[in-house]
Amino acid sequence: MRFTLRQIEVFLAIAHVENVSRAAENIALSQSATSGALKELETQFDVQLFDRVGKRLQLNEQGRMLRPKAEALIEMAAALEDELARHDRAGNLKIGATLTIGNYLCVDLIEAYRRASPQAHINLNIANTESIKNELLNFDIDIGMLEGDIQHPDLNVQPWRSDNLICFCAPEHPLAQIKNVQIKDLINATWVLREIGSGTRQTFDRAMHGFLPSLNIALELEQTEAIKRAVSKNLGISCLSAIALQEDFSRGSLVSLACEEIDLSRKLYIAVHRHKFKDASLEQWLALCGL
Repeated sequence: MRFTLRQIEVFLAIAHVENVSRAAENIALSQSATSGALKELETQFDVQLFDRVGKRLQLNEQGRMLRPKAEALIEMAAALEDELARHDRAGNLKIGATLTIGNYLCVDLIEAYRRASPQAHINLNIANTESIKNELLNFDIDIGMLEGDIQHPDLNVQPWRSDNLICFCAPEHPLAQIKNVQIKDLINATWVLREIGSGTRQTFDRAMHGFLPSLNIALELEQTEAIKRAVSKNLGISCLSAIALQEDFSRGSLVSLACEEIDLSRKLYIAVHRHKFKDASLEQWLALCGL
């Protein structure tokens, strides 16, 4: 074999941050050793993997084509090393989840995963759909759990489970007394919504297509709890997943609004990079999700 795993590791480290000195720090090598390993790899195969832009090294087309396979190779090597060192060691997992899934669904899954693999370390990063998509494409996370539908040729996206959004308001809001809220009522209301780029906002905008320019959107917030608090203070009405509202409806602090004229149903999704190596840890998590 004409390349080493260290050379591939260096290539990926530089691809990740596009800077040799930062890459060297991340993989505990000297800057000269990191530069040397990349130069050796490119010289051995008479190929250039980066374009030099000032102090930055930017992946060129050849580098972008190589990266997914290199990522899979390093992950397979790490999995093999784990098996050789201690075959029963629980694997670590990096999960990216959108807000509702991360706050309301992932904890039970993590608990089940930890029962089966008590030594495993799980890193859960909660962000919006667009951020999770970018982290998947950059191999920053192993798996993404999403409220929004995403399309990208490098991602394998599977439907996971059904969900519904619900419009809601404070108990003292005038709409709380209406049995079936009409579109005109929604247009006349003040709204507190999730930010653009979130899966929840994506579903809401699709359901309200044609009426969006008429809506009075007073606040756009990134946190579910902040939205619920704003609505409870009667700053407007909102629309969130039923999963996030069950306890609030039970307490009576918020009131659901029946809006028969709009379809707020949606799917939740699980996404993995197409070139991601599915080790035992990832397979175990997918099994817990019923996939």
